[in-house]
Amino acid sequence: MTVNDPSSTSLQLTDDGQLRHFLTLDGLNRALLTEILDTADSFIEVGERSIKKVPLLRGRTVVNLFFESSTRTRSTFELAAKRLSADVLNLDISTSATSKGESLSDTLLNLEAMASDMFVVRHSQSGAPHFIAESVTPGVAIINAGDGRHAHPTQAMLDMLTIRQHKGRFEGLKVAIVGDVLHSRVARSQIRALNELGAAEVRVIAPATLLPRDVESLGCSIEYDMVRGMKNLDVVIMLRLQKERMEGALLPSEREFYRLYGLSREKLALADAECIVMHPGPINRGVEIESAVADGPQSVILNQVTNGIAIRMAVMSMAMGGQMAERTRRQAGRARV
Repeated sequence: MTVNDPSSTSLQLTDDGQLRHFLTLDGLNRALLTEILDTADSFIEVGERSIKKVPLLRGRTVVNLFFESSTRTRSTFELAAKRLSADVLNLDISTSATSKGESLSDTLLNLEAMASDMFVVRHSQSGAPHFIAESVTPGVAIINAGDGRHAHPTQAMLDMLTIRQHKGRFEGLKVAIVGDVLHSRVARSQIRALNELGAAEVRVIAPATLLPRDVESLGCSIEYDMVRGMKNLDVVIMLRLQKERMEGALLPSEREFYRLYGLSREKLALADAECIVMHPGPINRGVEIESAVADGPQSVILNQVTNGIAIRMAVMSMAMGGQMAERTRRQAGRARV
């Protein structure tokens, strides 16, 4: 299976255009992306209550199925599910039956037999959540928490929510994504979201060794020189150097990378005075970004973390709503027969 399978859209959406799964931003239109942002906005205030709960997923079981390590993503998905009043199971893959030789399909069948309603999946293989969505029993929603180099749609959407909160719009914005684009599933999803939501320009700034061959086909311009690339920016998104995914010598040294592509106060001064600074985390200070910038007044990095909970609440509630609506239609169809 290829991750650009045209069936992705029909797999993700119900016949009337509601979310059934959330696997990729490919095939999702501006109206649906805006609905996700608006729904997340409505959940922001839940985190400010003394009792941070709404009953939308009460009685539902959400399984966090993480085949890769994660802190922010796994924690915010768990918090999101609990704030929606779901029961949450965190499956430790390193000690699960999968590590003892059980196939992924058998693991899923056993979890479904426990009456699970939703799987949140992070996997090192591109397309794994898509495969799972094709394999599970109808009625079980699959949420992609990051797959290989392919996509990280909830991260991209929490970034879009953060941009909208601080800029109020996407139209006319010039946005740069800087660093290790080659290994970044986040960057691919960000580029897709920014273009669909109407950003004026999406730039990627990186050395040639850290750019995918088809990067321009994603809908962005390329700049190899960060000094030139920072000019007139409204938003700059720094990426983590994913050394665990690198093969061979793609960088001369971390020190040289920081000199050329690290975000310092001097480089940030080349952008618009109101430019905001973002980073999906975890941050390598002094490699990708100067501490004074990461902690500075233009940084919205901690806002991104907070917004991750609201976005994941939105996606989970919308996907479960789509699954329930579809189940009701199936039952009505059987009753007529």
